[in-house]
Amino acid sequence: MKKVYGSASEALDGLLQDGMLIASGGFGLCGIPELLIDALVKSGVKDLTVASNNAGVDGFGLGKLLETKQVAKMMSSYVGENAEFMRQYLSGELELEFNPQGTLAERMRAGGCGIPGFYTKTGVGTVIAEGKEHKEFNGETYILEEGIFADLAIVKAWKADETGNAIFRKTARNFNPPAAMCGKVCVMEVEEIVPKGSLDPDHIHLPGIYVHRLIQGEHEKRIEQRTTRPRPDGTARKAEEA
Repeated sequence: MKKVYGSASEALDGLLQDGMLIASGGFGLCGIPELLIDALVKSGVKDLTVASNNAGVDGFGLGKLLETKQVAKMMSSYVGENAEFMRQYLSGELELEFNPQGTLAERMRAGGCGIPGFYTKTGVGTVIAEGKEHKEFNGETYILEEGIFADLAIVKAWKADETGNAIFRKTARNFNPPAAMCGKVCVMEVEEIVPKGSLDPDHIHLPGIYVHRLIQGEHEKRIEQRTTRPRPDGTARKAEEA
């Protein structure tokens, strides 16, 4: 089965429909599927529900889909540095389902494993627990969280072979693997595609069985908040040296 496609638009061809649920990998601006997000913007697909830790920043990542009003609902744990995300939520233009980060990741992983729901103590006694089933185990109260079964997963990896076996770098590993697992179809973008069999099996974070389509591309790798250390003499570093 062909997995490697020439572009993000080609990889998404035939997969998109209005009102679908998309699981998107990434953490802040780290490991976000920016090429696939750009292709979603160009496609014009709308009324999307997007499950993602956050929504990028204004003008980048999922922030682009918010600006074009293609997203109807976000399932997230962090509004972050995105002013448009905050504005749309507070004005009632965008529905937001808050999830603690660990709960959101586990909901994705559960969906990928065929688990419809699980109980957790996280959120008990807060607005997160409102309207959810409560159950006691060994004298402790837990709430029921549902697994996420997405119509489409879009993720970004550092390196993958031609069958989709993938390696993620550092923080990009937080949400990308569970997001990939929970999609009925997973499309993954990578920095480098290597020949089948060239990756050490012990280093693979996501088996290719979860990946249906694959593209290679150039990525911007934008820094969300640049923090630099002062010089020993107390003077600030010049911007061009940062």
